[in-house]
Amino acid sequence: MKNTQPRRVRNRTSGSNRPETPDRRVQKTKASLHTALIGLAREKPYPSIAVKEILNRANVGRSTFYTHFRDKDDLLESGIHEVLRSLHDRPRAASAPERVVAFSLPLLQHIDEHRHSAGPRMRREGRVSMHEHLEDVLTSVIADELATTVRTSQAKTPMDLVAQYVASTFVLVLNRWVESDTAWTPAETDARFRALVLPTLNNLFES
Repeated sequence: MKNTQPRRVRNRTSGSNRPETPDRRVQKTKASLHTALIGLAREKPYPSIAVKEILNRANVGRSTFYTHFRDKDDLLESGIHEVLRSLHDRPRAASAPERVVAFSLPLLQHIDEHRHSAGPRMRREGRVSMHEHLEDVLTSVIADELATTVRTSQAKTPMDLVAQYVASTFVLVLNRWVESDTAWTPAETDARFRALVLPTLNNLFES
């Protein structure tokens, strides 16, 4: 009779045996692909990165890649979503405007930590592409937050326009921070972003 028990993987640190679930394997595969893409973007222009290069670096098969992602852009946006989800483990802000911009400081802290990590600095072409996709993802995430906060039927400004405004302003400030090598801390950068968008959001929620 065939053994149907889950394959057991030896834990190298504790010496104990534990099953490696399919979900855990999928997450490890996705993490390897995300890491490979970011590493390549530090070395060459993002548009010139081929899926084959990502697969070779991550040691992942083509069929496995296309099971989860359409292309490298889908992989990149998936990674951004994962980062944003990981930053959501924090108390909810009290006011509606604060909830909309709650992503800002944790995300800036995450970016600051990784941009000073070991390895070559990401090429400008790579940063531009990353930030374009970041803006797209943030627009979607902010729109979802607004949809749960604002009664669209009573809003004078289309919520998709507000979401795009907040996301594009964040990326504008992020670009200024990264491209100019300013000495701003993440908190100072966040304060500048909030100074630009919170008056608009406060007016929106008060109307």
